[in-house]
Amino acid sequence: MAKNQARIPGRDVRGGKGKGDYQRGGSQASRGRAGQTRPGGRGTGRQGRVERPERGGSGRSQPARAPRPNGQAPRPTGDYIEGRRACAEALEVGLPLKRALVSAGSDGADLTLASLVGRLADAGVPVQTVPRAKLDAISSHGAHQGIAVQVRPYTYASLEDVVEASGQGPALVLVLDHVTDEGNFGAIVRSAEVVGAAGVVIPKVRSAGVGVGAYKTSAGAALHLPIVQVPNLATALDRLKGAGFWVAGGTEHAEQDLWHAPLEGRLALVVGSEGDGISRLVREKCDFECRLPQRGRVESLNVAQATTALCYEWLRRTMAGEADE
Repeated sequence: MAKNQARIPGRDVRGGKGKGDYQRGGSQASRGRAGQTRPGGRGTGRQGRVERPERGGSGRSQPARAPRPNGQAPRPTGDYIEGRRACAEALEVGLPLKRALVSAGSDGADLTLASLVGRLADAGVPVQTVPRAKLDAISSHGAHQGIAVQVRPYTYASLEDVVEASGQGPALVLVLDHVTDEGNFGAIVRSAEVVGAAGVVIPKVRSAGVGVGAYKTSAGAALHLPIVQVPNLATALDRLKGAGFWVAGGTEHAEQDLWHAPLEGRLALVVGSEGDGISRLVREKCDFECRLPQRGRVESLNVAQATTALCYEWLRRTMAGEADE
């Protein structure tokens, strides 16, 4: 496969092959515009799905929390981590901690807790002594062990930060089209950071964001990778195209598999939500699409697993290109 060039404004083909148009119709997309084809031919074998989660996932929106029984007030808003081991891990990973709440009268006699409180104070985390009842109200399962820490709200980067971080050569940006499951989101961020992506772009609404769950599932990668919230993904893709990126959509409706798709160079990789996949307006911004080949009987990989496979194919080609220079 010939090495792909950076996008040139006004040029709407990649690797000498144009992008077809389509409309969503039932479970398949109609393909083809007069005189144009998508990069690569129709793949063979079963279609690898890249946007659905494993059955039993938690991508559905949750109902509002009802007031607690016995006259207790609802849990305070904010991201809290409770329990001694979890709080110690949050400190070790470097999560941005806003404050620590310690049960009154428990830290002095408890040497283990006192040591943890001392480490938090040494790290500059404000420590507040509160009645045990307050920790009980905050706790999600009643096992706070006399301590909880609150994580500061995440400061999102701007799209221009990601464009700047991408430099001039090969670069990868992940664009998540309303991925709502926090576990999948964190796992994708972890994979993106490991392969050296320039950043992750997510919509401001109907999407998982950076919180306690994402910090944990990303293994701290969210602290080292620019993550951007944008009001409109289609507009963000136009900006990335202007910065020389080609836009690839990971979708079960693709004609070609990832082995034959031009997953290299400056690439903005779009993956869709667990239930609905990539939206129509965002698909229309894709220069080409690809899917994962599949031989087994299981319906598909979930979105985080599939995204990891696509990321590593980009990394493999990038490293091969560097070795040839």
